[in-house]
Amino acid sequence: MKSATENRSLKRDRIIYWIFTSLIVILESVIPALTFNSEMAKEGISHLGFPDYFRIELTVGKILGGILLILPMIPARLKEWAYVGFGITFISAMTGHLVIDGISEAMIPFIGLVLLTVSYIFYHRIKNQSLSTTGTMGKADLSDSKDFSRPKPQSSTV
Repeated sequence: MKSATENRSLKRDRIIYWIFTSLIVILESVIPALTFNSEMAKEGISHLGFPDYFRIELTVGKILGGILLILPMIPARLKEWAYVGFGITFISAMTGHLVIDGISEAMIPFIGLVLLTVSYIFYHRIKNQSLSTTGTMGKADLSDSKDFSRPKPQSSTV
């Protein structure tokens, strides 16, 4: 049985997780999906030296990553890959802007990386709290707790 303090802590962690994850999804999935074909987006990609088709690839990846992060029923392994993808995107954007435009433009993707990091930390906090108190994750948790990284031991029939 959870204490009132544990319940408040879990509730607070969930609120923080959903705020930061929603910000990432809105800023990195929804807005790019609506604006990827604008002149500003086209100029931004070419300004950094990327070919125009990269703009479309990047937008598709951001939309898929946002879907993976925001839907609670997505397996944890896929959410991890979405976090990795967004992390690489932010680090690459910081590098590109730093080289081409200087540190002031590199701060925008850095802020995105901070938002992503907070979301990631609280994703694992909630996941660990749920696992430690119940032994398994409940229906209302962020995603299922399937762990595909370790194969199940085979029973030997000797």
